[in-house]
Amino acid sequence: MIDKDGSTYRVASPMVIANARALLEAGRGLLGAEPGKDVVIDLASVQEVDSSALAVLFGLQRSAAARGTALRVANPPASLLSLADLYGVNESLPLA
Repeated sequence: MIDKDGSTYRVASPMVIANARALLEAGRGLLGAEPGKDVVIDLASVQEVDSSALAVLFGLQRSAAARGTALRVANPPASLLSLADLYGVNESLPLA
């Protein structure tokens, strides 16, 4: 689901409701392994998103902040940006 490459975490699965809990838990597990280290969530391989993708990203952002880590999102799919705009949270999305 999420592959770690240094301080970059690459999401390799659809970010949809069926995967949301597993993605959040996997991301939190990776964040917990290296507290205080800034990370980038790379979404270049993500082909499918729904609104739960925003929930996962904001959940990871909160978890990162609690650990003293800055989290950034790289290569978000256009559909994710569209959803963020639709829900009025595009300025809160931590884009790299």
